[in-house]
Amino acid sequence: MNAMKEVTIDAKGVNKGHYAPGMIAGGLLFISGQLSLDLDTRKPAEGGAAEHMKQALITLDRVLTSAGLTRESVAQCRVYIADVSYWDAINEVYAEFFGEHRPARIVVPVPALHFGCLVEIEAVAELSCAQR
Repeated sequence: MNAMKEVTIDAKGVNKGHYAPGMIAGGLLFISGQLSLDLDTRKPAEGGAAEHMKQALITLDRVLTSAGLTRESVAQCRVYIADVSYWDAINEVYAEFFGEHRPARIVVPVPALHFGCLVEIEAVAELSCAQR
């Protein structure tokens, strides 16, 4: 039986949350919710929903890279947005990020996100898609 393995990322900022950025288990990488927060400064992205989505995806990409994976290994994403009116803006950035790859996805409007962020994204990726 394979043991679970924590995936970490290097960041200057200190995250006080009791969770790992990613956890490998059962042939999958489970990526914790990544806010639209710069991990080095611990400040939210500046600008609107599109800039916040870009920042959250940058962090998601850092977790994937730390696990030796690429965007194409992502099977599912959950995107939480602070207002449903952001849907078009975040969808455009998401489409640019993933290109032809189209993971399963849900977008969930929520009343508020931590630190005043407008976007949070979590994902599940398939380890067998790792670059060799």
